[in-house]
Formats: sequence, C-alpha cells, structure tokens
Amino acid sequence: MTNGELMLEGVNLMIAGMGFVMVFLLLLVYAVQLMSRIIARFTPDIPLPVIPIPQPEQPLSSTDDALTKVAIAAALHHHRRTHDKK
Repeated sequence: MTNGELMLEGVNLMIAGMGFVMVFLLLLVYAVQLMSRIIARFTPDIPLPVIPIPQPEQPLSSTDDALTKVAIAAALHHHRRTHDKK
C-alpha cells in the first residue's frame, strides 16, 4: 500500500468511527427521552418542598466593618513584613 492509500483508509476509518459514535449518541438521547416520558406517565405529580431561605438575624454594623478593615490591614502588614525579602 502506498502512503496515499493508507491515508485514505485512515480517513475512512475515522469517518466510520465518528458515524458509529454519532448514531450511538442519538440512540442514547432518544432512549433517555422515552424513559423520561414513561416515568412521567406512571408517577404522580408531587410538588417539591419549599425550603425557606434563612435571613441573617441582624445586619452587620459599621463597627464590624471597621474591625474587619483593621484585621485586613494587620494581616497585610504582617504578610509584607515576613515575605518581602529585598
């Protein structure tokens, strides 16, 4: 076999393989849709439970924001002091 024939055979195998995969995936999609319809027909409609979203008890105050800023500034100062090696 020449290089051209080998290349053509490789392309043919690639197209055949991709075709088989495409057919399999299409069959899989239709099978899942069919199973979904069958299950929906034989199961009752049960409403989903409503779960309330918990609300925070009290909003953050400005003192909490100030303490957070101080903590961040202290952490940055410590990090820069220990990691800046010039």
